[in-house]
Amino acid sequence: MAATPEPQLVEAGPQHAEAIRTLVRAAYARWIPVIGREPRPMLADYDAALRRHRFDLLIADGRLLGLIETRLHDEHLWIENLAVAPEVQGRGHGRRLLAHAESLAARHGRTELRLLTNAAFESNVRLYHSVGYVTARSEPFMGGTTLHLSKRLPD
Repeated sequence: MAATPEPQLVEAGPQHAEAIRTLVRAAYARWIPVIGREPRPMLADYDAALRRHRFDLLIADGRLLGLIETRLHDEHLWIENLAVAPEVQGRGHGRRLLAHAESLAARHGRTELRLLTNAAFESNVRLYHSVGYVTARSEPFMGGTTLHLSKRLPD
């Protein structure tokens, strides 16, 4: 039996828009019954986002396993979206993508990463906290609570 190849990180291009859209919709579908609506990443225009943001894809055997969407700001690296295919969640892919974002931030001289998440996405919040993100503040949003998370990198 052949070994499963190690997933590779690849920077996305416009040709990946439909695969990204499909993965995001699948990854976030589990949260619809929790918050009573589609999470905002499910509604994004990924053709436009690919022109404005960086997307790094985690791919194995030609299959998209996960992605991280980032934007470089003057003071920090913003994580717009992190999504992992439902059938491979819990295997460390989210952690690997977050570590990749940290390396991007460091490469660009940024010592902080920031993101938003819904407080109801408890497993996601646990993941972020487990890798060093802290809740900077929370605010009401569309009947729920948005958490503003950040992580400082060592100087």
